Amino acid sequence: MAAFPTHRARVHDVRLPLHRRHSALRTCLTVFAPYGLRATYHHLTLSAAIPRRLEADPDALGRAVEELQEARVLWLARAEEYAVRRRAEKRAGRRAVSNPRPWWMRSWVESPERAWFDDPSRHPSLRLPAYVRRRNALLDGADLPGCPVCGDERQHVLSSTGHGWVELCRGCAWVLTPCPCGGRHRLVPDTPFTWQGIWQRAHMGDDGMPNPHWPVG
Repeated sequence: MAAFPTHRARVHDVRLPLHRRHSALRTCLTVFAPYGLRATYHHLTLSAAIPRRLEADPDALGRAVEELQEARVLWLARAEEYAVRRRAEKRAGRRAVSNPRPWWMRSWVESPERAWFDDPSRHPSLRLPAYVRRRNALLDGADLPGCPVCGDERQHVLSSTGHGWVELCRGCAWVLTPCPCGGRHRLVPDTPFTWQGIWQRAHMGDDGMPNPHWPVG
């Protein structure tokens, strides 16, 4: 995990060119990204108000990496607890991994949040520390209202898979009721996107607010 503190410091280093500080933020996301790399970056552009032109608000990069750091501290504590328990279980001869696996160990293919990989704009609106706390609470068996991961209590959305229907959270597209076939299906984004467009913040304006003309302008 040494890479994260190193690159977090670079994000804050005002002696570096902005593009290098921005790249350091991306490296931090390759180490820890609760919504997946693209969706977490998209989230941070909104929560930290990262403008399309970084020069308009260089401090936004620092706000983004600190939100990520706060969530990472919570995750590291829980991951260490899990590692200690697993070592004890192995010493006792119980080598099978618990099912379901902890949320940070799931692959995107098998996870109900696959939609955030297919459409990075469909992530929860929760700040990252709140999301990690919620996932940890679920891991402890808490019965939380609304969508398990974002808390949205609005009516669910039905989405066709071509041979069945899935129920999705209206707020974050989490799969609440999977397809009867048992498989995971790709979510077709409502708005076409490219990773380059997200990385260059085409969806943001220079004032740190969402671009009202995106995706047209």
